[in-house]
Amino acid sequence: MGLTDARLGELAEHLVTVPGVVGVLLGGSRARGTHTPDSDTDLGLYYRGPLDTGRLGELAAEVAGPGARVTATGEWGPWVDGGGWLTVDGGPVDWIYRDVDRVRACWADAERGRYAFHVQAGHPLGVTDFSYPGELASGRILADPSGELADLRAGMRVYPRPLAEALVAGLWEADFLVGLARKAVSRGDSAYVAGCLFRMAGVLAHALHGAAGHWLINEKGAVAAAAALPGAPARFKTRMDAVFATVDGDPVRLAAAIDLAADLVLETTDACATMLR
Repeated sequence: MGLTDARLGELAEHLVTVPGVVGVLLGGSRARGTHTPDSDTDLGLYYRGPLDTGRLGELAAEVAGPGARVTATGEWGPWVDGGGWLTVDGGPVDWIYRDVDRVRACWADAERGRYAFHVQAGHPLGVTDFSYPGELASGRILADPSGELADLRAGMRVYPRPLAEALVAGLWEADFLVGLARKAVSRGDSAYVAGCLFRMAGVLAHALHGAAGHWLINEKGAVAAAAALPGAPARFKTRMDAVFATVDGDPVRLAAAIDLAADLVLETTDACATMLR
């Protein structure tokens, strides 16, 4: 079960009393309205260092019990900065650190059409730097005493055209990955083929979202979200499912999977070109 709006507001107001915390954002599926009853409640803790993680840990213990703990900044890795996995009022609540100055820098890059996938544990495709502004643009601000988050988000109301064009231009990689996968067919190397096709699927999903002007901030559900976009290739998710269902150690089936993938790459390229006009 999720927290009530009143409880979320109360918790956010406590969080912004912690030195370093600039504001609090409700993110994830609960902000988008796509959650299920057992979905986590994701709270982005936007901070400007130094963040007082000692006081934050005390607050975590107050709301989630004496066993609750939070990390130091950077403890979870370079792009999922840190936070805490807590249980509050019987439900899972994640506190996730976000350096507000880094969010601002990533937004400036997105406006210029610059992006990259960054290695991060738990993210097999990689974390996109534009996911930082994407989270802020698509989340719900719960506390923002200085108004900084609202001011920053005001510029994000329109998806940046340069980013859309860059993501569509990045479709060359999807075609390249299909070619690489074909070289592994004769060896029956299903793991390598699956890896190539997984990344290909992510590149296609990001390009379709960019062309449609919609933020995509997570690998989870990316193919289904892309399939729901106006202008996406017909039966995009069903056909992508068929690609991965065909991957095994049989070279004949591997070749068939790659042929299906190649068709999706071509159709996605055409669809993105149409969507961007």
